[in-house]
Amino acid sequence: MAKDIIPVTPTRRSKRFQPLATPSGKPTTQLDCFWDGQPIYTRCVNPDLDLLQDERDELSQEEINDLETVFYDGLSMKTQKTKIYRGGKSNAKKRRAEETRQIYRIGDTILIETDTLYRVRRPPSVAVIVAMWECRSRDVFAGQQVDSRRMRLRVHWFLRPTELASIRAKREHAENEVYYSLESNEIILPEVVVSHCTVFGKGLRRKNKVTIARKGKGREKIPGHCSDDESGSEGEDNEEEDPEENFSCNLVVDSYRGLFYDFHWDAHRKSVSSLTVPQEEDPSWGNGITWNVAIREPKRSNKKKRKLDEIESDTESKDEHQASEDTEDKDDETLDGEVEGDRDSDVGEPLEEDVVMEPRTPSKKRVRRDLTTPRKAATTPRKRTKTFAQPTPHSKAAARRLQASPSKKKQRFTVRPRAAFPSAMSEWNLNLLKMPKDPWLRAMHMLHVGNRPDSLPCRDAEFENVLRCVGELLEDGSGGCVYISGVPGTGKTATVHSVVTELKRMAENNETNPFTFVEINGLRLPEPSAAYNLLWEAVSGHDAAKDGHLSVSSKESLKALTRYFSGGAGRGPGGHACIVLMDELDQLVTNKQDVVYNFFNWPTLAGSKLVVIAVANTMDLPERVMTGRVRSRLGMIRINFQPYTRTQLETIVRARLGSAQESLGQGSKSVIEEKAITMASMKVSGISGDARRVLDICRRTVELAQPDNRTATIKDVQEVFRAMQHNPIVAYLQDCSFHERLMLASLVKCMKREGVDEIKWGEICHQHLIYMSVIPTDSDPKTRPTANELLMVRDSLSASRAVVVEEGAMVARKHEDERRILLNIEQGEVERVLSDVGGNAWRNILCS
Repeated sequence: MAKDIIPVTPTRRSKRFQPLATPSGKPTTQLDCFWDGQPIYTRCVNPDLDLLQDERDELSQEEINDLETVFYDGLSMKTQKTKIYRGGKSNAKKRRAEETRQIYRIGDTILIETDTLYRVRRPPSVAVIVAMWECRSRDVFAGQQVDSRRMRLRVHWFLRPTELASIRAKREHAENEVYYSLESNEIILPEVVVSHCTVFGKGLRRKNKVTIARKGKGREKIPGHCSDDESGSEGEDNEEEDPEENFSCNLVVDSYRGLFYDFHWDAHRKSVSSLTVPQEEDPSWGNGITWNVAIREPKRSNKKKRKLDEIESDTESKDEHQASEDTEDKDDETLDGEVEGDRDSDVGEPLEEDVVMEPRTPSKKRVRRDLTTPRKAATTPRKRTKTFAQPTPHSKAAARRLQASPSKKKQRFTVRPRAAFPSAMSEWNLNLLKMPKDPWLRAMHMLHVGNRPDSLPCRDAEFENVLRCVGELLEDGSGGCVYISGVPGTGKTATVHSVVTELKRMAENNETNPFTFVEINGLRLPEPSAAYNLLWEAVSGHDAAKDGHLSVSSKESLKALTRYFSGGAGRGPGGHACIVLMDELDQLVTNKQDVVYNFFNWPTLAGSKLVVIAVANTMDLPERVMTGRVRSRLGMIRINFQPYTRTQLETIVRARLGSAQESLGQGSKSVIEEKAITMASMKVSGISGDARRVLDICRRTVELAQPDNRTATIKDVQEVFRAMQHNPIVAYLQDCSFHERLMLASLVKCMKREGVDEIKWGEICHQHLIYMSVIPTDSDPKTRPTANELLMVRDSLSASRAVVVEEGAMVARKHEDERRILLNIEQGEVERVLSDVGGNAWRNILCS
């Protein structure tokens, strides 16, 4: 009859936004540990609560029905504990790791080993034990030897400040301070437990450092501590308590939204630990939700809104870190289930309690009892009152901005209107003021393509679209992919950087959820699989700028990332959102497409909170190159950047020149004519619409006019265009034969179609023969070149280093059609020159 009990709904809630435990898979080694005491509760197995994911996958339903869950109150095991010793004449502190047997009980705070397998040096995580059990067969008789591989512990996480997201609202914290998580518990194995630790609540911090004052050769005696002479011989060591195992906890943190709440840890642990075991079987008992903390939200009314604002303003003016000296005396007056921070906020203002707190039924009304009267023994399990926490003054305004009430439906991510194009005094151009007051030098500095502003003109719609898509994924906490495409020079990467900068500002002001950001550029990687290393460094909290890159292989990073995002172990109590910018996605596409598949698949996993922004130069790259399984995980969020028009290119150039003139003040001389800007924009918009090209042309035009201190004219623009057409690459392309130019055009076409730079020789030959019937020639179109003649054309291009042919011993074993060809000159230059030389027919095939 007990087997037919169905698990209640709350046990199947989503694990999203919750930290995950560190061990992965089932334990394989037998540990020297056993249960301390008799079982305290037994019920049927709840697979969602009591079994690991691997166990749920391996066991059948009949085997699960034959199991029962037995809960215990204590666990005895041997652990490595680090102790500090002071000894010898030098009196130096020494650390020793000793193996000691310790007993762990429910409510004990412990240190848990984080994922150090992949050389990420993290301090141990802090947690509190909320349940311990084993799942065993029903025919196991009492007293049989316990298998440690079946032992499980459920812990509720504390978070260190270093385990929070790197981009968040900064706040000061004390040394060894930890934050209690709202609702974040997970199953761990005994093998990852390091040792006991101590967490103190408000007003209960201890000073664990031993100070020795030295006066000349003598030393002062400290009460409670013996000197080396009094303790015996000089070489004998004195044991001290390790200060790294003592923590203080005064706040609850919502790591997903970056909000903090007042909290009394000792009162909370006291109220939860006093709960009794239920008389009847409860399938959800041991799930650890009794250790969760509820948020008490202010409920505003129109009549009392003004008065409530006055109360909040008075509260925010107080120091949030001020601890009352009589906190320990008030612990006895605090009811079970009440938070000391809540009661302190009501002192002196009892009439406002109904305004700040939610209405409660009379059964939950606070009742004061006489402490001298002993409490009657409970015959039935009493119902626990939830522990409530109120926002700190630091988080009240942020809670209102983020709409912290969980009962209200969240509004969609709102995008604030951007300011106009930044002036010369903005942060991105402060070095302009350090330059000489030469209008030509400042104009050339502003027109340089490497001088990237914080916001781009003529891209406001795209900026708002990208910001809204990424912001909604960040607010919802669900992972996702955003695919951004467009020809080179249309502001894709610059717009994404502007979006990330805006999200950073919002996260630091508590206007959006905190996150971690990492940029992966395909052109800067030695191989596509190196992207795994960069992402693992970001999610593991490793500071590559300070400590250098991790010396791990791509396979190890891939294994760690798979465990991290799949909801398994290795995540620890951090588990915050992460935004990844994958620029030049074309370079990360391989034959197996495993890199792009993994990066697009991880955001689809529940609880990953990974947002991938993929930037590529081809709009239909997923349809042409990627397989079906990759496209299905890419999602439907696609944003295409159209090439700049003539008007937009003029606006971009004038905005940069206007910033240079603004830095010189009124009356500064114009360095280039308006007609010259219009002509340059018109020619570039007719070819590619590349903003970088028009900026480069205008900068060279100003450079020609600088020696004479005159204003650049249309003639200067024409001179720049003639110089561009007579460079060595242009001269070479103009002197190429018909079949050489056609082979280069075929190579460019295949590069656009495939989305990669290395093209197989067989595909180039096939495209070359197709173009023979499209482009008119002087010879007979029916006469096609043979395979040997095409090889001669390829060798001619390879001899001039226009293309690079794959070589090597392994390549010699392949078929000739499998050999790969790489274009060794700029693709845009090839398209421009071939279009100018060949006319409309060539321009049509290159732009199609």
